[in-house]
Amino acid sequence: MRPLLSTSSLAAAALLAGCAANPFGPSVPASRITPINEAQTVTLAGNVHPLARPEFDQGPLDPSTPLDRMLLVLKPSLAQQFALDQLVAAQQNPASPKYHQWLTPAEFGAQFGAAPAQIAQITAWLTSHGFNIEEIPAGNRLIAFAGTAGQVDEAFHTQMHRYRIASTAFIASDHIANDRDPQIPAALANSIAGIVSLNDFRRQSSLVLRALPATHSSIQPQSASSPQYSAGSTHYIAPADFATIYDLNPLYNAGNSGAGASIAIAGRSNIDLADVAQFRATTGLAANPPAVILAGADPGLAGSDQAEATLDVEWSGAVAPAASITLVAATSTATTDGVDLASAYIVNHSTAPILSSSYSTCEQQMGAAELAFYNALWEQAAAEGISVFVASGDAGAAGCSAGSDITGSAPAVNGLCTPSYATCVGGTEFNEGANAAAYWAATNGSGPGSALGSALQYIPEEVWNESAANSGSDMWASGGGVSTVYAQPAWQFAVSGATAAGSMRAVPDAALAASNHDGAIMVENGGFMIASGTSVAAPSFAGIMALVIAAQSDKGQGSANPRLYALAVAAPSAFHPTPSGTNTVPGVAGYAATGAVYNLATGLGSVDASELVSHWAAQSTPSCPTRLVRARCRSGVRPWMLFP
Repeated sequence: MRPLLSTSSLAAAALLAGCAANPFGPSVPASRITPINEAQTVTLAGNVHPLARPEFDQGPLDPSTPLDRMLLVLKPSLAQQFALDQLVAAQQNPASPKYHQWLTPAEFGAQFGAAPAQIAQITAWLTSHGFNIEEIPAGNRLIAFAGTAGQVDEAFHTQMHRYRIASTAFIASDHIANDRDPQIPAALANSIAGIVSLNDFRRQSSLVLRALPATHSSIQPQSASSPQYSAGSTHYIAPADFATIYDLNPLYNAGNSGAGASIAIAGRSNIDLADVAQFRATTGLAANPPAVILAGADPGLAGSDQAEATLDVEWSGAVAPAASITLVAATSTATTDGVDLASAYIVNHSTAPILSSSYSTCEQQMGAAELAFYNALWEQAAAEGISVFVASGDAGAAGCSAGSDITGSAPAVNGLCTPSYATCVGGTEFNEGANAAAYWAATNGSGPGSALGSALQYIPEEVWNESAANSGSDMWASGGGVSTVYAQPAWQFAVSGATAAGSMRAVPDAALAASNHDGAIMVENGGFMIASGTSVAAPSFAGIMALVIAAQSDKGQGSANPRLYALAVAAPSAFHPTPSGTNTVPGVAGYAATGAVYNLATGLGSVDASELVSHWAAQSTPSCPTRLVRARCRSGVRPWMLFP
């Protein structure tokens, strides 16, 4: 896949050049309209799913098949993109008058979206082919439309086919997808990036789930519905444990439990609110019911996605007990993943200043339009002051695989978290060694603040790796590695260890506990479960960010990455660098942690939440740790100012 130029280079060039012109571009986008000639077309390359192959082809889809909520991705002009990159950089520069001056979705659309006349031309073209326009989100970067397979064939010159993918000798999965790259009129080539997407290959949930035994051989449970969570050598993480291990209690004791902050969860299932209530009551958390927004039709309680949505709601709220939690649930359609629809809703409605997503698709399986969609959406989020947290995935260095697969084929990373506007969250595993009693009590606490807690202190961590390559099974390990698409931003390259990725973006950015070794408790359908995977880590980090925001007078922070990497240099006490382990999995060699500031399996490591919150607000200028960045520092541009 041909690498895309990181927009950080544009922003850095503008800052270093000290542009005398208006640094934030035109306030109203210029229309880019030329007459449409249907006989003159261009191909939108890189928009066929890699599994839509002839050997799997079962023939064309019935032309009358309805295809709903397709997303047409609109391109900004070069001037708009350059101005947006400058603005997002300035919003993180305390010396700039634009510092933390966040945009509303409508303001973003007016400045950096398509012009009204341009949108009118594109929608007229779509309706001329029989499509219905369902929505034009406020950012003016998307058009949601609906039609049939036959209309897609006719308008975009690509045919929708059925595919049967044989994963084993006995199991096959059926899908639909376009069989060739779509085409559009040449007159629209400077306006349209592509369609997200024309297939039903779904994003993977980063979740491992197992039932919790009602009894244990060594310790009798308190009751049949509330078992002990420290049982001999078996330990599970309750909110009180997380608070002890990651140093949240000083914040809680000082009155910061997230009040005033809010988190939006991107999901594709509804949840049973009674599960959240039971989880909070059992773990000693005060009642704080989440809100649910349906971004379209109600998906209902949708299989494994219900567990994902429930976990994300419960654990983001467990870490920030007083924060407002909103689940935005969207039904997947025949062509568009509900995660994409929910994420677009959150950003275009500015639902919350923190967004958490626990889904993944590797870069190699994302079309060019999908990559452009997420890169643009997360930059829009940053401009609106939204901090985005995305799970790195659960198949170690083999990001195109699932954790339940047996072997991986090649190195890959989650394309939903490689845009540098998102904070990619990997997984760690507690490493108690031979003296678990130093870290875990034999019984649980009780009462508010300590209910079900048994952790005694911070527990040393290693890279989460429970794969068959590390005395475990299958591929379960922290996702991480090097992007094939995005260039590395300067704020990342400035941190020791990140140079291992060369010139490309490295992920993850940070990590938290994700292992089945000490899994996180949750409640689903009235029963206790144990959850693991980076699905636990991402919403938990979103909860920590809510504590950061609650401590600020400004309730939005935008992309967390520039500040996280700056603090890794300026306030190392806020981090626990990972000293050992790798994310090597069967078939794919991964990356090792050695205690360096950064590694390609767990990023900057985990955090000491109290230290992180206390240092976040301090606007001290970090030192220049590498020769590459020293010249920029001498010129007045600091590493935390250089980012996409």
